[in-house]
Amino acid sequence: MSVSGGDILYLDHAATSPLRPEAREAFLRAADMGGNASSVHSLGRKAKMTLEEARNDILLHVGAIGIGGLVFTSGGTEANALALHQAKGYDYTVVSAGEHDSIYGAVSGAGIVPLKAPGEVDLAALQSLLGRDGRPFVSIMLANNETGVINDIASAAALVHARGGWLHVDVVQTLGKIAIDFAELGADSLSLSAHKIGGGQGVGALVYNRDHTLKALITGSGQERGMRAGTENIAGIAAFAAALKACHGMPDDLCSAQNSVEAALKALGVTILGAEAARVPGILYIAQADWASNLQLIHMDMAGICVSSGSACSSGKVKSSRVVTAMGRPDLADKVLRISSGWTTKAENWQRFYDVWSKGYEVYLKRHAKELV
Repeated sequence: MSVSGGDILYLDHAATSPLRPEAREAFLRAADMGGNASSVHSLGRKAKMTLEEARNDILLHVGAIGIGGLVFTSGGTEANALALHQAKGYDYTVVSAGEHDSIYGAVSGAGIVPLKAPGEVDLAALQSLLGRDGRPFVSIMLANNETGVINDIASAAALVHARGGWLHVDVVQTLGKIAIDFAELGADSLSLSAHKIGGGQGVGALVYNRDHTLKALITGSGQERGMRAGTENIAGIAAFAAALKACHGMPDDLCSAQNSVEAALKALGVTILGAEAARVPGILYIAQADWASNLQLIHMDMAGICVSSGSACSSGKVKSSRVVTAMGRPDLADKVLRISSGWTTKAENWQRFYDVWSKGYEVYLKRHAKELV
């Protein structure tokens, strides 16, 4: 059954968002056209034009025209790996405690910037970590993929650049939700992913400041100006750009519906992770100390509602949240549920989620009343 129709309610857009109609159309047009962007014949030139138009559209959307270059990748994970590959030219690496698993998988021996209780990066701790000699490579995400909490990237950039460093920013969960301006952020690179905005899986990009010389992670041929070997996925790239052009932020009625559900959940005593910090719309991360994540997921799935317990990049397992532990709440790390809306979501879907979740919690409490006393 399609995640965008039928009786299933899909509220796991932070894991992946269904393919948008605009992206599907762009994909099919490019796929039917054929041609390799490295070929010099007419079809190759058409493919090259599609590639460069998509590159320009994406750079425009993130405010990087004129100052940024862009390398297409297989997704956000590869974009992060390509960014961290640049750390080899720096003296030491620092990452935040809230970074995506793909960042931790691409670096070892890094200094860790702790999170404050509301979920944002502790900038005072960052400044302290940058007090050592040498040039740092720093990675701090714009919005956390579990909580949606937004970090003050411009302030972090000022600290990093004062030490002659590079600041990489993962904007995968921010893209399409709020405006992104590469120049205003002051970052040196951004990682993007198509499938979080309905652009299809297997496509991403690294935007970088053209004042830097980027070192290729995948070598062997000259595609992407020599910065990423391998034939470009023209159809996927065209779909990515089309999906991004179709993004216009979160509609007011969805934001209002989410706010109403959050208020109702708080009235039940539910903890909303990141509630005291600025957050991107469309991500709600809740915890209830009496109800384990796996039991919540089973209840919601049986009711036909797709949600998650946190990051989707954990091999399909339900495990304790590293981010929640870093926020100082290890007691809630295996009690969390992430609800995330997107382009297929309607305002009334938020109410359906609340009705199903609250009923399940009520039943759970009655069944386990003696154990919880």
